[in-house]
Amino acid sequence: MKRLLIILIGVAQGFISVHAQKLSVAKTTIDVGKTAYEVPVTATFELRNRGQKSLHITDVKADCGCTKADYPKKSVAPGERFTIALTYDARQLGHFTKQVGVYSNATSQPLYLKMKGVVLTEVHDYSKTHPYDFGGLRTDVDNLEFDDVNKGDTRQIEMHLVNDTETPITPNMLHLPPYLTATCTPEKLLPGKSGTMVVTLHSEHIDDYGLTQAPVYLAKQLGEKVNSDIEMPVSVVVLPNMSAFEGLSKNAMPCLQLSSEQLSLGLLDGKMVKSGTIDIANTGRSTLQISSLQLFTGGMKVTLGKRTLQAGETTRLKVTIDRDELLRQRTKPRVLMITNDPRHAKVAININIR
Repeated sequence: MKRLLIILIGVAQGFISVHAQKLSVAKTTIDVGKTAYEVPVTATFELRNRGQKSLHITDVKADCGCTKADYPKKSVAPGERFTIALTYDARQLGHFTKQVGVYSNATSQPLYLKMKGVVLTEVHDYSKTHPYDFGGLRTDVDNLEFDDVNKGDTRQIEMHLVNDTETPITPNMLHLPPYLTATCTPEKLLPGKSGTMVVTLHSEHIDDYGLTQAPVYLAKQLGEKVNSDIEMPVSVVVLPNMSAFEGLSKNAMPCLQLSSEQLSLGLLDGKMVKSGTIDIANTGRSTLQISSLQLFTGGMKVTLGKRTLQAGETTRLKVTIDRDELLRQRTKPRVLMITNDPRHAKVAININIR
């Protein structure tokens, strides 16, 4: 008898599990953030019919008349994705949480969806002056690039910040490498207030010439858990020491020549072009050495025929891209070459993605 009871419970649990999976939703709660008084705000939920039969939504009941629901009135085919949009009229100031129950033939119990946010008397739009959002701390900079740095130089980048949250914050740069320091003025930002962060490069602490990269994190507080949402890429290009060529005539030096300083790849004239080539020649009278070949971003592969070119020799650089990956990058895609040509010690080839 006991064994039979266990089997029946297992079957019931399996039935409930399969039954519950017939209607899936990406997020059951959506935070819509800030909205102004009497400016309606909408949350759009993404759902899918995972059952083997057509889905019929019989009703979507809101917990108050201030929330309206827009949902499919026709049947949804098996495997088909669809959306349910909830709109709150924002006629009451302060924080809000609104809930609806979705009734359908997929489950015996309603599926509950929630939207939350805050209604303010006035909402400031910082997206134009501070277009980059790092978890509510907005800035006018989304990556840090120190270009054409000579060993020993000190460089600075100034970032303008604004607190777009509802609580005071103390902006900090986390996981700084030894060659960077950062200070914020003022140290504490009240809601809606702005400040300035200065990031300083101390290049004497970088050992290698060429490209050095690292991720840092723009946090609202010390000790904040780092994640990709607050990551800011840093790149530093340190030029090689060309003192060995001082006093030599131009005719005695190597001379790098490119067939082009940029490549256009991606969707060109309706066709996907994933790779391109650039010819490299040494038109000087001494040996050309390409000592470093580096990429500013992921999503690219490069191959170079040879790194050492005698006078009059040529080689070919091939660049292959992953377009989708590159379109997600914050840093402009480029290929960096460091050479012993004093006139072209650093060569950056721009990759234009379409």
